[in-house]
Amino acid sequence: MEKGKVDALLGIVFGDEGKGKVVDFFTPRYDVVARFAGGPNAGHTIIFGGKKFVLRSIPSGIFNDGALNVIGNGCVIAPDLFMQEAQELEAAGYTLTDRLHISRRAHLILPTHRLLDRAYEAAKGKDKVGTTGKGIGPTYSDKATRVGLRVGDILENFPEKYARLKARHEQILRDLGFTDYDIAGEEARWMQGVEYMKQFPLTDTEVEINRLLAEGKSVLAEGAQGSLLDIDHGTYPFVSSSSTTVGGVCTGLGVAPQRIGHVYGIFKAYSTRVGSGPFPVELFDETGDRLRDIGHEYGAVTGRNRRCGWIDLVALKYAIMINGVTDLVMMKSDVLDTFASIRVCTAYRKGGEVTDTMPYDTEGWEAVYEELPGWQTPLTALRDEADFPAPFRAYIDYLERELQTPIKIVSVSPDREATILR
Repeated sequence: MEKGKVDALLGIVFGDEGKGKVVDFFTPRYDVVARFAGGPNAGHTIIFGGKKFVLRSIPSGIFNDGALNVIGNGCVIAPDLFMQEAQELEAAGYTLTDRLHISRRAHLILPTHRLLDRAYEAAKGKDKVGTTGKGIGPTYSDKATRVGLRVGDILENFPEKYARLKARHEQILRDLGFTDYDIAGEEARWMQGVEYMKQFPLTDTEVEINRLLAEGKSVLAEGAQGSLLDIDHGTYPFVSSSSTTVGGVCTGLGVAPQRIGHVYGIFKAYSTRVGSGPFPVELFDETGDRLRDIGHEYGAVTGRNRRCGWIDLVALKYAIMINGVTDLVMMKSDVLDTFASIRVCTAYRKGGEVTDTMPYDTEGWEAVYEELPGWQTPLTALRDEADFPAPFRAYIDYLERELQTPIKIVSVSPDREATILR
């Protein structure tokens, strides 16, 4: 951490890497924790003190009394879901209103955005992307076509603005033949959320963040989803609708590139993916089931089964390159404790072609593996690198050589204390 800099903490594959726990671990070092992209489709699970918290829109630094938390302009917010999440935290004893600032430039997810999400997905037939149905894509679509509503809009003439955009959405839904819905109750709750949001500082957060940086404060930018779900650099069209890579930090918070300091890339000791799309390392056998069961690989927001496989160095090298990752964070190492051998994907093969770089389209490629010995020793009680079993140390050394990037943090269980600095 360097004063006056923005360090980025990013999931660098398909998301679900455990970013929330790492942000919570990091936040005592930072003055500001800021979300820069995405919305309530991303759940960050944090476990400490015997309690489990799932954060969707609120930055994970909210558990640190000394940190200012920011929802940046690159995010999209559903007022009803935001209200529910905030009230749950308040009920658990956390004060939010004086420590959570929301960008006036962030866009609002309307109830009709969620309907559009469902309608668009239904219209795709067998080519579904596998969205969470939270309205994220249609909200970013409205942002791109310059018709969306922003947080700042709730402060003036909002009913008229809302009615215009709702009518536009309803016309699209009629055109799609998607008319069997009733959102009256949902809409009433949504409007309550709008009123609830007004008690928070709704500010020009980009000005705030740059002022704090000029004062020598430190900022941690918290990513959502993963780099391979980035709208530009991910496995399109099976991606999210925002910039989930380090470039999204600059656009989603309004900071200049030279303000970026460390880029922490979070990955699991194996691979997972939620939703549709190519996944060359996916396992459809008993091994895949074991990884899912041991790792409790179910979506924090949707509850969907995560697709599981061995670690993918092709994907990791690509993500490290496009993000300029300086430090790696390996999560859920303990999930591999019982495996006698561990496989590592080093390349992709399709027909007679073999590549160790990310192809334009990963559909139809299969994984090429190397095999390493497992450690078959429980890691969960370990708190010091000196106690790592030799095969686990060899696994880390192998990954560092292949990825040409140091693994600075290793997590060996969900507890916040089980996070080992190297």
